[in-house]
Amino acid sequence: MEQLKHECGVAMIRLLKPLSYFEQKYGSRRYGLNKLYLMMEKQHNRGQEGAGIACVNLDAPVGEEYMFREKAEGKDAITEIFRRVDDSFTGQLYMGHLRYSTTGKSGLTYVHPFLRRNNWRAKNLCLCGNFNMTNINEVFSFLTAQGQSPRIYGDSYITLELMGHRLDREVERLFAEAKGKGLQGTDITSYIDNHVEMANVLQTTMPHFDGGYVMCGLTGSGEMFAMRDPWGIRPAFWYQDDEVAVLASERPVIQTTFDLPTDKIQELSPGQALIVRKSGAVCVEQILPAKRPSACSFERIYFSRGSDCDIYNERKKLGEQLTPTILHAIDGDVAHTVFSYIPNTAEVAFYGMTDGVRKLSHDVRIEKVVWKDIKLRTFITEGAERNDLAAHVYDITYGSLCPYVDNLVIIDDSIVRGTTLKESIFKILDRLHPKKIVMVSSSPQIRYPDYYGIDMPSLEELCAFRAAIALIKERNMENLIADIYRKCKTAPETTNHVRGIYAPFSVLEINRKIVELLCPKGMEAPIELVYQSIEGLHQACPNHPGDWYFTGHYPTPGGIRLVNKAFVNYVEQILQYQL
Repeated sequence: MEQLKHECGVAMIRLLKPLSYFEQKYGSRRYGLNKLYLMMEKQHNRGQEGAGIACVNLDAPVGEEYMFREKAEGKDAITEIFRRVDDSFTGQLYMGHLRYSTTGKSGLTYVHPFLRRNNWRAKNLCLCGNFNMTNINEVFSFLTAQGQSPRIYGDSYITLELMGHRLDREVERLFAEAKGKGLQGTDITSYIDNHVEMANVLQTTMPHFDGGYVMCGLTGSGEMFAMRDPWGIRPAFWYQDDEVAVLASERPVIQTTFDLPTDKIQELSPGQALIVRKSGAVCVEQILPAKRPSACSFERIYFSRGSDCDIYNERKKLGEQLTPTILHAIDGDVAHTVFSYIPNTAEVAFYGMTDGVRKLSHDVRIEKVVWKDIKLRTFITEGAERNDLAAHVYDITYGSLCPYVDNLVIIDDSIVRGTTLKESIFKILDRLHPKKIVMVSSSPQIRYPDYYGIDMPSLEELCAFRAAIALIKERNMENLIADIYRKCKTAPETTNHVRGIYAPFSVLEINRKIVELLCPKGMEAPIELVYQSIEGLHQACPNHPGDWYFTGHYPTPGGIRLVNKAFVNYVEQILQYQL
């Protein structure tokens, strides 16, 4: 219900046949561009603040443009871009990107792809990615120590400059090699264009970065690549046949666009890169050794498309395995309980939840209790009026419950800030006069921010964190805050010290305190929270063990450093405490 924003989605296409082939077989030289459009629209869920596309035409003669790029802002950016480009925007290599801002930096300047120009085709680099780097300060210092001066301080531009620098060195290596072979003039250029080793560039660039990423790029000479981080945090899937090689952030995107069965799509493994040479040769290379597997579980719970067969089954499982806890919360009174969900991402977990009740030989009463209305234009008012309008983003089905008799079990995929529950959901559900509301989350308590490309709130905005702090103050344990603060200040990169905030309390204690914090004034119906367990999460999503949102086990040193820094900022800015 509280929309979280994913960093972005990527799409790449390499045509492995001449443009004339696609024109003859499919009736258009825009075959690749049309497929790129479909792949981007199918990933619109991953980014609605901006979009960009790039293209390389290997057939362009000297003196004509061969590397194109278009970008636009806003939720309709995809439509605007593809309306804008004409038939000159055709080639063999295509790359698309959709963006959400997770750093507060918005505007066309920050929309991918980023382009580094040069008179040598092989030195032109166009870059985009689904990434967030946690150690950009260190990389910036590394670049400036070599004499470089990046124009913009941001992980996208700094990545472009570092990789561009390494691409320059690769071209210079080939130049010397060609000279050593006795080549001259344009023969040297052809030699360079045909022998660029992007693996060399990646192997000398990506070890500098800490974070979650799928890094994608094109060169002017016709190289295409996409690399996944060594922890496997961010996802990437690819496919190849004799006509195309393609890559996207989600598997169903490729399946739908190219009408393929599931088993034809391959997942890029942690630390691997998909590389397509100028010649069209496709290979997968291990660029960095794989680290501890940390594929993001939130991709499965919330962000990725539920049309993926595995994700669909995992979300159903997340709902089903909560059944015993839910039945306990309603004292087994299924006959006087209505089951529902918060639209729309919790719908699949709802199916699993109700299937679980049926398996225990219970009839299930299902109603669509909550409706999500159009997004109200709350910007026209301020203060209390604005909050009042925001409370009406959701509506209810009147008469769907028997007042003061029926319990209401309602499931959502996650409870993050809890603001929407307090200001909207609980208030309108209370109008139905349920005997009891059981609010179910198919994910565990979200206790920590994300630093790998998802727009998670800060520590103090998370309702679970606020509940833990309230319990600490209630029980006169403020010395625990001071102790954790000192540890975060003195040893910020060794351990996630913030985990100590939750250590004294059980999940149920934090649940009850969350209810106290989120229960609106004047609420009649009692509320109980049911969260997914960490064990249940891993049972449902066994191949995606990345659970730092819930456990605080960040896979990289940068994540640990940033969460400790976030706690220091919280103490100093919110609590006004200094060591």
